[in-house]
Formats: sequence, structure tokens, C-alpha cells
Amino acid sequence: MSGAEAKEELGKSSGVRRKETGQSQVYTATRDTLFPKKSTHTRTHALSLAWVFGKNPALPAFSLQDHDQLVVLYSGANVGVIYNHTTNSQHILQGHCCNISSMCVSEDRRWIASADTSTTVMIWDSYSGIPVQTLFDCHPEGGVTAMAFSRDTKHLVTLGAEEVQRVCIWDWTKGTDKPLWFIELSPIHGFQDYIIFNPNDSAQLLSNSKSKVLFYSAKGSLQYFALTIKEYSPDASQTGTMAGGSLSVFHLRERQTLTATGAGCLVVWDVTKDLAANPKPPRQRINLIHLQNDPITALTVTDSCVVTGDTGGHIKFYDEELLLLFRYSELNLDAITYISFSKECAEGYLEDYTLEAKPLLIRNFVVSTCSTVVHVNTQKGIPQILLQKGSEPILAVACHPKQPVVAMGNQRGVLKVWNYDNKAVLCSRVFETEEQIQCVTFDPQGVYLAVGFGSGAVHILNPSTLQSDPEECFHFTEDSIHHITFSSDSKYLATADAGKAVTVCRLQSNGGSLPCWAYMGRHRSHYKPIKDLLFGVHLDSTQPRLLSLGLDRRLVEYDLENSDLNKLLILNSERIEQSAVPMSMTWCPPLTTEQFLLVASDQYKMKLFHSTTKMCRKTLLGPTYGSPIEKAVVLPMCKEPETNSYYLAYITEDKVGLQIMPLDGNPYKSNAVVCHPTGVSTFACSYDGRFVFTAGTSDWTVLSWEISLNALEAAAALGGRDMMPFYTLLEGGRDGKFYREMENFFYYCQVRHQGTDTMEKRQLSTKIPLSEVPSLMRALAYFPTEQEIKDMHNEVKFSKYAETGKYVTDIDLEEFIKLYVNHRPALGISSNELVQAFHILGHRDDTGQAVLHKHELLKLLQTRGEHMTEEEVAECFTTLLCISEEEKEGEAGQGGEESDHDSHESDIGNSEYSLACAIPDEISMEIFTGHMGFASSAEQSGRSSPPE
Repeated sequence: MSGAEAKEELGKSSGVRRKETGQSQVYTATRDTLFPKKSTHTRTHALSLAWVFGKNPALPAFSLQDHDQLVVLYSGANVGVIYNHTTNSQHILQGHCCNISSMCVSEDRRWIASADTSTTVMIWDSYSGIPVQTLFDCHPEGGVTAMAFSRDTKHLVTLGAEEVQRVCIWDWTKGTDKPLWFIELSPIHGFQDYIIFNPNDSAQLLSNSKSKVLFYSAKGSLQYFALTIKEYSPDASQTGTMAGGSLSVFHLRERQTLTATGAGCLVVWDVTKDLAANPKPPRQRINLIHLQNDPITALTVTDSCVVTGDTGGHIKFYDEELLLLFRYSELNLDAITYISFSKECAEGYLEDYTLEAKPLLIRNFVVSTCSTVVHVNTQKGIPQILLQKGSEPILAVACHPKQPVVAMGNQRGVLKVWNYDNKAVLCSRVFETEEQIQCVTFDPQGVYLAVGFGSGAVHILNPSTLQSDPEECFHFTEDSIHHITFSSDSKYLATADAGKAVTVCRLQSNGGSLPCWAYMGRHRSHYKPIKDLLFGVHLDSTQPRLLSLGLDRRLVEYDLENSDLNKLLILNSERIEQSAVPMSMTWCPPLTTEQFLLVASDQYKMKLFHSTTKMCRKTLLGPTYGSPIEKAVVLPMCKEPETNSYYLAYITEDKVGLQIMPLDGNPYKSNAVVCHPTGVSTFACSYDGRFVFTAGTSDWTVLSWEISLNALEAAAALGGRDMMPFYTLLEGGRDGKFYREMENFFYYCQVRHQGTDTMEKRQLSTKIPLSEVPSLMRALAYFPTEQEIKDMHNEVKFSKYAETGKYVTDIDLEEFIKLYVNHRPALGISSNELVQAFHILGHRDDTGQAVLHKHELLKLLQTRGEHMTEEEVAECFTTLLCISEEEKEGEAGQGGEESDHDSHESDIGNSEYSLACAIPDEISMEIFTGHMGFASSAEQSGRSSPPE
């Protein structure tokens, strides 16, 4: 089946969209469809991937077009990128949830296959950018490590990365979810990491590991035969082993297979003719040819030439007899990893290299190395750099406060400044004495660019030239710099390092000389790592203030006003969480007359703390997209029409998202997408609020996301108005059983507050007093701590104080529902959490089960966390164990007549005796959740999962 036949087949069977003419977009697409001269995009998503900076160095680049336009294909993170170098534009292939592990293109460059590290393979039309086929669960135990199209494009072979590898051949145009053939490979052959079809016979394939080549025959059934290089080599020490990668190919004309080795040799296997009949050919059909001294790292064939790339960056062309025709030795490249030839070709002559001029098909090609992608025009002999990527993960990203400029720093000490409007590098610098750029930031005026390094050094640079004065390079600690920030007036610079310390410098003017940075001091203000560092401004003045937030749950404010040179003072230090761990903080925008600090925690909560008193004034349900918020920033006000609100941009472990403000716990006001499946290291927002830039922890890429606030608002409107979004967070919704129970408990609280024994006419209302809120929460299987009860009371009590100057003392049902869904545990209490607690607090008995001794449990309740008194412990266990008054009286009656005083003491003693008898000596997980009545808190959540 040719490429045209594959297109015809897909035009009939694929589910892609059709125009009014009845023809599919795939069928009618041409090479110019993907990159039209004029294009207008209407953003339908809140976050749309606009540009990919960087490339996955483990995968090569492929040439797609090389005639009117120069177009190449490569991957970055979990997306494929079709890059048009002529117009400096990208079309991004989005569809994978995990990082792409393998890619290949068809012979005619029309079809693209991509596979990720999970189980998904997608086939794309390179002319339209539309996915035409998806294969799920291809290799569920390890993902795909290599794949290839047959020359007629009809079949696709995938090679799995399982412990016992599988090879599957798919007829991908038929839409089937089962392979035509598959076979498992014995682990004794090594890990196979490369596979191709025979271009002359699609029933033959080969793959290789570092020591063995496997030949496959797919006639009737799929079989394979293994050959070892050393077994056929007259001098095994001379041959060495293969370096891995694309180092075995089929000869285009002869029935031979070529295998390159790490010693610059080429093994010629004459085995493809009768492979099935003779799986172990005689030695005379194996030839070993020493081609060159440099180890061969890439091998391919094109037309009538065999082409090699080596560790010296040289590319050599050989004829069918393996005689050298010509070479490219002045490209100034490092080790070649892949060579991809253009589909287009021209006829030329090699008069300088042969005695007799012979016509030769000449194709341009794209060369991939670990650090560069280069295009070579064979007629002009001119190399052109297409991509110059960093070879290390990018951990630092910052946006200029007034210009469309973004700075990126990687672990090799390479700093680049890009103009993200025209996608051009403005300047770059390689720090020779420093490595591991950990963080970068611009000052609010854009005058300085501060860079923090893993060595503890800090450099203050000119953003335009990236040069610095030697006196503006500080090294006050040996610990890695994790956070760096300027004050709003650009007069203070603060850093937080891995030593759990904060360092502050101040810009000072000495007479008529230029201002310089003076060291104010370094304070080890936390006993666990610092998660965030933030400057602000005092409400009653323009003086800057500095706060740090640590994993020790402490919020520390520094006394900048009274601090002096070499004397950094702390103003106050507050513990702001009990069990949750704070992850990030930012200043709330001026939505009210009060100033609040927004803190996100690892329990999917966001809290508003008063900037002066540090009192928790509001607790809100945060985005629940698999992992909690790790960093959040309020977007600058955008000029987009019909948007008057503030918005919050945030990242989680692997996602980037937007949140509409003010925060209220409505899950539909938040939107997030997967950006870096292996982890996000940091992110930054553009000065105009149009873009968010995310950096991957280990995928070598920075992604630019275009923001559409109208799309975000439209998606939020679909969730409903007023209380509708909150009803969906209750199990069964507004019409469910849980809501009816909540309503009954709510009105029972009114009865309880007025007295259950009164015979007077009751005054029903729509509100209950704040004093009843804790009891109502417990009735709904949420058991708040005393601190959480205090936070709830303060939240309601001060909710209208700034506007009216009065306290709120009661709450209605709708307000209570919001309070309930925002304060309860976001994901409930799972049995795994209880098991973990038993393993931490208890010990193992003879059966290996984690248990707690009775006296240990009672001691923990009275000495750890919020201490309980003996009376509170007795009251709780009496209720949980259902110890009735009759039991107490029966035990008391056995002692005969007693005085009132003796009776009172006896009651206490008998109560303790009843508890002692009722509580087992050893308490296991099963006893705790079953016999002692704690199952409801772990199993009854009364919730539906928040929408994702």
C-alpha cells in the first residue's frame, strides 16, 4: 500500500471531521495546509500551547519538507513539534499524557507515529496535523521504546520496553486494537532499542541491542533469529560491540544487512535471502570491514549510498561497494545521533570525487546530535543550525516586567534571554565558573537580572547584555540558592538557600559613586526547607516587608526597618498550619479594603491570612487535579475585553492552571492541563498576562501557554450559578439523601439551641448560631480540630466586618454548605492514612500487625496535638463504646449504701473502670475502625469527587 493508498483508506475509515463537500480534512490536505500564509486562531481553551522551547535530546529530528519550505519534526516533553524553519512557526501535536518515548515517519513523510512512556501510540497526518489513529494498551507493562513504518506505510511495528520485550506489527489503517502479529523476545538477547522494516520486503525486519542483531520473518507467523557479532568476527577484540541506536540497516540493492560497531567497523550479513531456512549462516557469508577509526554512532542508507555519522561529528557517504564517495568533516558538531534525509532530491555530479563523472541523486539532510539540530544543503555545502538546545534540565524561568522577554537558565550554567513574540534569542551567556542555575528573576523596573546558582553564588546582571560587575557577584553561602526576589522599589534583594536561611542585600549609594549592593545579613529562620520568599509593602507606609514560608509550617516576617548592615532581624514568626504543609504564598489582589496573604497547602486548601494579624480569615477548597498547588502567582491585569476580574496562575506537580478570583471554592472556576508529565520545576507569567511559561524538571523544555480568559469564564459559567457548583460537591447533589440529612440536622440544631425540653412555641428561622456549627460538622462525619473550629468561627464572624463594622453571629444553610465543602478534607480520610498512622505510632505484635497499647493511645490523646483532658477522653470513649448509664449504676450498686460524697467518687471510679474494661489492651486497625466506632470518619465522606 502506497502513501496515497493509505490516505484513501483513512479518508474512508477514520473519524476525522468532514467539511460540507463531504471530503475529510485529511483527504483534502496538502503540504501547505498546516502552515497557511494567513491564519487566525480563536482560542477555545483557557490555556493553549503556543510554543515549545527546547527538544528531547534522546529522540532525533526528522526531515518532513525541504523544497519550498524547510520543515522538521521533533519532540519535547509529551508533545510532537512540526517546526517550519522558513516561517519560524510551529504546529504542536498534542494528545499524549506522558512523555514521548519514540517517533517515526513514513517513507513519503506524510504520516507520523508517536508513542509515550505509558501505552499509547498515535498516528498523525503531517499535512493537516490531525490525529488519524490511536492505539491504546500497545505495551502495557513498559511502553514503547522504538517503532517504524513499512515502506508501503501499511504496517507499523512497535518494540516494547517490557522486562520481556514484545514486538507487535499493526495494520494501523484498519482501526483494529489488536496487532496482526506479535512475539516475545528472550532477555538473553539484551535490551533491543531499535527496529526497522526491510524496505525491499515488508515481511522482514531487524532490531538490535548492544551485542546482538535479531532478524524477523513475518510470513504466516512472526519469528526471529539472533546473531552475535563476536561469534562471526575473526578478531572479537577489534570489533567491539554496538553503541546502541540506529546502527543496523538493510542494504537497498543487495540482500544484505549492515551493522556498525563502536570500533568503526561494519559487519555485512548476507543472511536475508533464506533466513527462515538457515537461521545460522556460515562464516563465509559474514564480512567484517574496517571503515574508519572513529566509532560509528549513526548509520543509514539513502538511494545508492550508505551513510555513517561518528563521534567526531563527521558524516561520510559510501557507495554500494562501501567505497568512500565524500564526507562532511567541517560541520563542527559533536557525536552524530541520527541522520534524516529529505524526501525531495536533485540530480548532481561528483566530479571532484570520482575519475568518471556519474549522475547521483543528491538529497539535503538533517543531522541530530545531543545538543544541536543542523540542516545541510548538499548542493551548496552549507550547514544551517535549526535548533541549539540545552543539554540539561531547565530549572529557572523569569519574565521581564515591561517587555516580551523571558530568561531561562539550565543546570549547565547556560542563561538565554528570548523575545517570545518573534521567537528569537536576544542574548546568552555560559557561566564558566558557576554551574546549576537554580533561579532567576528580574527586578520590578527591569534594570537588574539576578541569577542564583547551586554553588550559593548570586550574580546581578544587565538584562540586555547579561554582563555583570565583579563587585555585583555575591557568595555568602555554600548552600544552593532556591529562591531569589526583589522588593517593589528594587532597593532590596533577598535569597533563600538550601541551608534553610534567608539572605538580604540592600542597594546603597555612597556619595557620588554608583549605587552598590550591601550585605545586611543571613538568618537561619526555619528548621525545614524554605518553600517561598515574598516581598510586600506595609499598608500604612511604602516601606517594603519580607516574608518567608517553610515546610516547618512557619511564616516568618523580617524587620527590614530596624535591620542594619550585618544585622538581619526577625519581626515575628507564626505557625500557620497544624497538619497541612504550606507549599506556596502570594499576595491577594485588592479585592477588599483589607490586605490578605494567600497560602496554598498540600491538603488542596488555600487560606487567606490577614497581612497584619496573621489570623486565618478564610479557608477554601483548592484545585484537585491529582497533586496540590506548588506555586501560585496573581496574573497581571489583562487587556482582554470583557474581563474585569483578577486571575491566579498556578502549577501542580505536572500541570499548569488558572483560577478565577475572588476565591470561593467553586471547582468550575479553575482549569488545568498537563504540561510536563515528569514534573514542573517552575513557571513565570508575562508582564501583560497573555502567556505562562512552564519549565520541566527533567524534559529539557520550556512551554509557552497562551491564556484565554474568555474561555476560562465560559467554562466556569457551564458549572452553574450561585449554589449549583457547591451542590455538585455533595454526594447525590441537591436532590440526594445527604443533602436532605444535612437539612434535617440544620433545623435540628435550631431546636437543640432553643432547648429540646421546652414546651414554648418555637421561633424557626433560616439561620443557626455559630456555636452550633461544630456539632453540625461532626454530625456530617467531619471532625474539626479546635483550631479549625476557631478558624471557622473567625471566617464567619469577620466576613462582613470591613464593610459594616459588625460581627456576624449566625449562618444560614447555603453559607454553611460553602463552609462545609471548603473546610472538610478535600479527599476524605482514607484507610491508608489510618494504616500509616498505626505504623508510625504503634508497634508490631507477634503476627506482624501494627497495634497500639491502650495506655499509649490514652497518653497520645492527652499529650500530643491538641491535648485532651481525662474527662474529655472519658466522655468521648463512653460515647464511642456505648457505655450506658445502667452499666455504671449496676456497677455502682454492687457496693451497697454510700454517702453522696462517696457516690460521686464512685461514679468517677466506676466510669474509669468501665472504660478500662471496654478498651482492649492492644488496639489494631480493625478494632479501631470497627469495634471502637471510627469507621464512619474513614468511610463516610458525604461527598462526590470535585470535577477534574
